[in-house]
Amino acid sequence: MYTNKDYKSNLTVKWCPGCGDHAVLASLHKSLADIGVAPKDIVVVSGIGCSSRLTYYMNTYGFHSIHGRGAVIASGVKAANPRLSVWQATGDGDCLAIGGNHFIHSVRRNIDINVLLFNNRIYGLTKGQYSPTSPKGFVSKSSPFGTVEKAFEPAAITMGAGGTFFARMLDVDFEAARVVLPAAHSHKGASVVECLVNCVIFNNGTHSAISSKEARAEHTIFLEHGKPMIFGADKDKGLVLDGLDLKVVKIGENGVKESDILVHDAKNPDYTLQLKLAKMRFPDMPVAMGVIRDVEEDHYDELLERQIADVQAKSRIKCFDDLIGTLEQWDM
Repeated sequence: MYTNKDYKSNLTVKWCPGCGDHAVLASLHKSLADIGVAPKDIVVVSGIGCSSRLTYYMNTYGFHSIHGRGAVIASGVKAANPRLSVWQATGDGDCLAIGGNHFIHSVRRNIDINVLLFNNRIYGLTKGQYSPTSPKGFVSKSSPFGTVEKAFEPAAITMGAGGTFFARMLDVDFEAARVVLPAAHSHKGASVVECLVNCVIFNNGTHSAISSKEARAEHTIFLEHGKPMIFGADKDKGLVLDGLDLKVVKIGENGVKESDILVHDAKNPDYTLQLKLAKMRFPDMPVAMGVIRDVEEDHYDELLERQIADVQAKSRIKCFDDLIGTLEQWDM
């Protein structure tokens, strides 16, 4: 039995007071205690950025790598020792800019790692430049007249790369985190969790439309596999299909019954509807939280182990001496 204290390092946490990263760290400590995996069996890998300091605050094995390369190290660790629980802490800049190519290939390979993608829509460590997830028109130190670029959507990149697990959580929603993080850990394959976090210094309030408890009830929807897509403070709103589009309806109005509401299917291999859910945006639609996609497929580390065992079983070479015996030899 473990408690959250078992996963805390003795180092002082050096994020700004009020930074959303504090909350995600606390949620990770609590969730790992709920899961019960031993600290010695966990490796946390990160790249560069504010979120990537998370490795220092974990009483586990850790590797603070270079900018954008966290996925590479995490993949290598998992391939070398598949029995480890491997977590990658990364930010919207670290993961989706310089690290974008490594990210999509770790997802494509379906390597059994858990990616915590901290998204505050800004480069915080380098003092306030726009990031790949900053909305079009966003004014920052590197876009003083507003960025003209279209923002990346982590869910679209994940699913487009063949991702088998995508979830989303708010930094301040501890209850949701204790559902999402264990689900990511349980999933066999690449698990991507988009953590919507606040940067109090350079992008304060970026998620304010959905972050307060009152706003969460009305402006977000927590999805659970096999349950109707219902939300609202009074649980009186839901989602239905209007042709090929999602539509918000009110239960009890215009003859709408609870049985008319869509039921969430996170296990469907076809991600068409899951992606529509993940791309919903306030104020037109509620923002989807929880586990949006969770599909079982073969994962890289298991396939690699199986392949190695198969080759070893068929090979005449069983040890180093056998290998030496196959090489050209001569006596002096």
